[in-house]
Amino acid sequence: MVKFLLIFFLVSLVLRFVLPVLMRWLVVRFVKKQTQRYSQQFGANPFEAPRPEPRNTAAANGQVHVDYVPPKPQAKPAKHFEGGEYVDFEEVK
Repeated sequence: MVKFLLIFFLVSLVLRFVLPVLMRWLVVRFVKKQTQRYSQQFGANPFEAPRPEPRNTAAANGQVHVDYVPPKPQAKPAKHFEGGEYVDFEEVK
């Protein structure tokens, strides 16, 4: 009985304190390895913000440059509802 309790206590300590540290280390190592693979494949760091492209600084203040104007959807003609036939309400008892 004492042997069982000692083994149970040791296993619970390992599960409680050692396993989370080990799992955290493994996950960090895995993420770093995947980041290196991604940067080798695509040539960029996925956790780094993309660098903005340099803009034309020679434009005068107050001028607006639009790169893309989305096409306007074609308006469907609204169907005019003339109304239905009027039916007088009768209360049925």
